[in-house]
Amino acid sequence: MLHTVSKIKAGIIGGAGYTGGELLRLLLLHPSVEMAFVQSNSNAAKPIHSVHTDLLGETDLFFSEIHHTDIDVLFLCVGHESAKKFISGNELPEELIVIDLSQDFRHTSKSTIGKRTFLYGLPELNREVIKTGKSIANPGCFATAIQLALLPLAKSKLLLSDIHINATTGSTGAGHSLNETSHFSWRSNNLSVYKVFEHQHIIEIKESLQQLQNNLNCHLNFIPQRGSFTRGIFASCYTECSLSQEEVIQLYYDFYFTHPFVSISHNPLDVKMVVNTNRCFLYIEKQGEYVLVTSIIDNLLKGASGQAVQNMNLIFGLDEKTGLQLKPSAF
Repeated sequence: MLHTVSKIKAGIIGGAGYTGGELLRLLLLHPSVEMAFVQSNSNAAKPIHSVHTDLLGETDLFFSEIHHTDIDVLFLCVGHESAKKFISGNELPEELIVIDLSQDFRHTSKSTIGKRTFLYGLPELNREVIKTGKSIANPGCFATAIQLALLPLAKSKLLLSDIHINATTGSTGAGHSLNETSHFSWRSNNLSVYKVFEHQHIIEIKESLQQLQNNLNCHLNFIPQRGSFTRGIFASCYTECSLSQEEVIQLYYDFYFTHPFVSISHNPLDVKMVVNTNRCFLYIEKQGEYVLVTSIIDNLLKGASGQAVQNMNLIFGLDEKTGLQLKPSAF
């Protein structure tokens, strides 16, 4: 059954990073949400706007060192493995909704901890199940862009040969902490590949595709790239397909007809079309025996915090677009 409350009381664990900050911006302006606390170990007692400087005038909240459970939904915006440690080390009420933005519970084999079993939170795949959930594992950013590009083919059992994927992400995908490949001097005017064929999101992508095509027996040849921009993901996926371009496009229209954040474009895509939004745009092109699907999302929104709010909306019986009608930067 749906969880309905008059005003959703929300808390964030790990609110000082990129995903925590983006989530906070969304929740502060959400018409059905009241922020109860924003926890941060490193910034406790500081005004939130001292870290997220664009929130000056939007909130008088301070970061807290501790959290409480007198809330309706708890978002975990912590590093990988830290979400697992937090849940293991804290007694959370059974009725508390937990939405985890780390990768700790995304895989089926790792989805259960104590009495909680996390559901995979890709609304375009699991919307009806999410509505009844209490624990949600938010998908990865690369995984979201790639899954949305491939799910309609999987539903029609058309993923019969190897899938080749090249996807480039902005620097915010590496998190807030500085490292060699995320600082400005290295990233600016630069491009590089990493974790070739072994990126951690491959497992969750395969599991989602297998939900729709259980005989999936092809390789995902995924080449991730670090882009010279701050936010967004541009993913190109191609595989063999016997359908005509018109038939493939109709397949995608039919699959996403009821999903408000996914749109099919008749023109080639660029990342700025979706930056600062919770949207995914897809472009489909057939060349010979191959179909190419390009997919663009904002890695911090549809790839993280926006999708978390979308999941919250579904669980609490709200229109899933609530608080997510955002304008793209465009230029």
